Amino acid sequence: MKFDKENLSYILGLKLKKARTGKGLSLKDLAESTNLSVSYLSEIEKGKKYPKPEKLISIAEALDISFESLVSPKVDSDLNPLQEVMDSAIFRDFPFKLFGISYRNILDLITKAPQKASAFLKTFVEISQIYDVRVEHFFFAALRSYQKMNMNYFPELEKSAEKFIKENNWKVTAKIEMFRYKEILESTYGYKIIEDPLDRYPQLYNFRSLYVNSNSPKLLVNKKLLPSQKTFIFAKEIGYRYLGLPRQTETSDKMNIDSFDQVLNNFKASYFAGALLINKKLLKEDLKQFFNQPKWSGQRFLSIMKKYDATPEMFIYRFGHLIYHLFGIGEFHYLRFNNKAGTNKFNLVKELNMSPVLAPHSIGLNEHYCRRWLSIGLLNQLAEKKKQISAKSALVDVQRAKFIETNAEFFAISLARPLVLSPNTNSSMIIGFLMNDKFKKKVKFWNDPAIKNTHINETCERCGLSEKECSERVAQPVIYEQHKFQKSREEALAELIKELK
Repeated sequence: MKFDKENLSYILGLKLKKARTGKGLSLKDLAESTNLSVSYLSEIEKGKKYPKPEKLISIAEALDISFESLVSPKVDSDLNPLQEVMDSAIFRDFPFKLFGISYRNILDLITKAPQKASAFLKTFVEISQIYDVRVEHFFFAALRSYQKMNMNYFPELEKSAEKFIKENNWKVTAKIEMFRYKEILESTYGYKIIEDPLDRYPQLYNFRSLYVNSNSPKLLVNKKLLPSQKTFIFAKEIGYRYLGLPRQTETSDKMNIDSFDQVLNNFKASYFAGALLINKKLLKEDLKQFFNQPKWSGQRFLSIMKKYDATPEMFIYRFGHLIYHLFGIGEFHYLRFNNKAGTNKFNLVKELNMSPVLAPHSIGLNEHYCRRWLSIGLLNQLAEKKKQISAKSALVDVQRAKFIETNAEFFAISLARPLVLSPNTNSSMIIGFLMNDKFKKKVKFWNDPAIKNTHINETCERCGLSEKECSERVAQPVIYEQHKFQKSREEALAELIKELK
């Protein structure tokens, strides 16, 4: 168990209340025998106070128990679930406050029904183990919920970025040169910036950056990165400093995640960087003109991205932050897939679903994603055109995709390119907008006849299309068949019960 002050105070309060009620004493009775006030004893039982030893000795004597048993962090067997929670990194570190719940609320619920709580916890842990769900998965799930609660738009971070630009007398343009960000890190924040290709450490070939916390903060940046990627790293590092976010030694690949605060601070610094690099007002005008076109143009979309010297990831990321605030289009999903060129395995590495329609998930899903998804189709195209596409450019395409089960239709824009630090790996990102009245009103080219219409599903295992109906199938519909069989059994059982009545 983690013996911090909060846990020790809480355990003491539980033990005190249990011992007092076991003796049939009221708070007033105990107060009279210890010369302590009722309110003070009440605060102890609530876990808000931890008395000095002399007061604890007085309480122990009044309850006729030993001092050692009262202050010991060990709990009786009926409170084992409480100890399990206090030992669990998932519960201990989860950001309950973000959702209006405190860690103390969880402990209170458990102590009220310990046996039921124990069954729940064991089930929860078992499922986590089966699907290899780690603490950081909960952190990122909490972050996604936080983004959804705020419609993925954070005005305080937008204002901070605008304030920073004004304070440094920078002209609002589509592109601010990399050296300006680097200069501020070095001159204002005392950074030592090292550009290194990391060739002597083959295990670290895909590290973008490494921050080392020291008297003189050091930022190592992979020399092989594109200028736009280096600029983003510098802007993000400024975000940490300017926003006053705690900084610790860490890498860019989420290798050492210790807390939710670390995940949240990384998000805030990244958001701030995006707001610096892609100006909200300028992008609004560009997208407004683009959405007013009657025909989709991939080249025009890429030209907007190029105007801000942004990578596809940076551009789609910023696009997703602003689309609801600027245009009222808030129901969309964002997915990013990686694929080793020449293989048939596609890994979902990032996801955010702002729509009510279920989209693929990356955790615990040992299934084959639908090959009709535009992003996967682009990755296959990219593998074939490998020598013709560099990391500096990208493939772009659109589709109108309708989910087979729900009939929900999405307008999907996807970009794909090779990764700079992993040349044999391609990456694609897709942002799909639910085609409701709001979307159709804002985006004039939604019904462009040149755009392909496609029926999609989550995975092959969950899809009921026959092999004749879908030539892209790569796995049998085992889950679909299981659900179908279960439904037929339920219908047959209902019919049998009806006959017997």
